[in-house]
Amino acid sequence: MDLTQLPRDLPVPQDDGAADHLVGLRLPAMTLKATDGTSISLGDMIGRVVVYIYPMTGRPDTPLPDNWDDIPGARGCTPQSCGFKDHHAELSALDSKVYGLSSQSTSYQQEAKNRLELPFELLSDQALQLAENLRLPTFEAAGQQLFRRITLVVLDGKIQKVFYPVFPPGENAGDVVAWINKNP
Repeated sequence: MDLTQLPRDLPVPQDDGAADHLVGLRLPAMTLKATDGTSISLGDMIGRVVVYIYPMTGRPDTPLPDNWDDIPGARGCTPQSCGFKDHHAELSALDSKVYGLSSQSTSYQQEAKNRLELPFELLSDQALQLAENLRLPTFEAAGQQLFRRITLVVLDGKIQKVFYPVFPPGENAGDVVAWINKNP
């Protein structure tokens, strides 16, 4: 299974208003484990930070959950991560730090970080604390509660811009770069 390619007939997620309240909010004072073993305190982040939040990263040797491609916005975590990898130098030049975030365990994410050769850390929020604290949109699949795909641009702990819904996911990083260039 090639996780870098999206099927052509994926359903497009619609904006359900679930992220309308986020611009202007501060990230909560909570600490998440990163794939490098450090702990990242979201509420204490200084400068511009891009946090792209995704449901789950698939593995080439593991089938995706049943009917995964039928859930609008579920498929595409690998193309989204690879997009942020491809635009990482541009984002760094724009003084923007990048984190990916999902509810998967740190060890699961370490495999993805290594396999995809990501130059940034992935954060684990297995308890979906961020979803609870910020009222982020989620969905259920295969008996798990998962984040809906959403990207936050944060400046000194305060959310400046929200990309939601994110589609197609592989273009999200380029959209973020374009927005930051227009809003330095």
